[in-house]
Amino acid sequence: VKALETIQFSLMSHRGCYGECNFCSITVHYGRTIRSRSERSIVEEAKKMIKHPDFKGYISDVGGATANMFGNHCEIQETTGSCKKKRCSFPSLCDNMHQSHKRQIELLKRLRALPNVKKVFVGSGVRHDLVLQDKTFGHAYLENIVRHHVSGQMKIAPEHTEDKVLNAMGKPGKESLIKFKKDFDDLNKKAGLKQFLTYYFIAAHPGCSILDTEKMQEFIKRELKLNPEQVQIFTPTPSTYSTMMYHTGVNPMDKKEIFVEKDPNRKEKQKELIVGKPKFNKYQGKRPAKKRAEDFDIQKNRVTEKNKRR
Repeated sequence: VKALETIQFSLMSHRGCYGECNFCSITVHYGRTIRSRSERSIVEEAKKMIKHPDFKGYISDVGGATANMFGNHCEIQETTGSCKKKRCSFPSLCDNMHQSHKRQIELLKRLRALPNVKKVFVGSGVRHDLVLQDKTFGHAYLENIVRHHVSGQMKIAPEHTEDKVLNAMGKPGKESLIKFKKDFDDLNKKAGLKQFLTYYFIAAHPGCSILDTEKMQEFIKRELKLNPEQVQIFTPTPSTYSTMMYHTGVNPMDKKEIFVEKDPNRKEKQKELIVGKPKFNKYQGKRPAKKRAEDFDIQKNRVTEKNKRR
């Protein structure tokens, strides 16, 4: 089974995700409460894995939906369940959430000390904003990851860079992305390593116009200095807030109308702008301001006409 090869020698440390991004269904089917395995259970599984005849010394991943939520918990969730009218991490981390990377640092140390283990990778995505919010162990965690657990590239998912769109996504602002990249680069330089960040972005999410995409592309070139490859066009997913926005044209958080791009060609155009494909270079910073404004007016008129019909 080819699909098994990518996960055969990986370890699931926990389940659940309290990130609750508006476009993601993981929270819907995993739950917001983090259920972490004991370190002993994970280490015992690793010992059994080592005995497998195909094991070559590399543990491909230790994580879950979000790698660095292992060991995090909220006493309110554990006693009365998740809050119905409050989120754990947006717009900022709730004071009741015990956010610490200490347990994961210790777990990774125990795993890489096992005999016949050459390398332990963290292949699951990392919430960069949670690393920065952990003032006690966040920096130590990132340093451990950089020195011992990156397979050349580390995955993070900022998804967008414009505050208006990030707010519709339920994601943190771009300031945390800039700070995390600086810390990551500094630690790599200090360790004498050449490793990189892999960024995941979403094009044509509700609230994202072509102007927002151009601003994001300019930010990526200026701050991240790359052309991202991991870009997907927003796809409605059952039971998520973003899907509700997509079909109704209304943001359920503030009950205000929100622009939704539904034209397939213009969706593709947004994606190509982000990845910087040559055929769309004519749109990158070269269009007259009047033409850009006309594009934006067309999109606004679509929303107005749709609401009149409704």
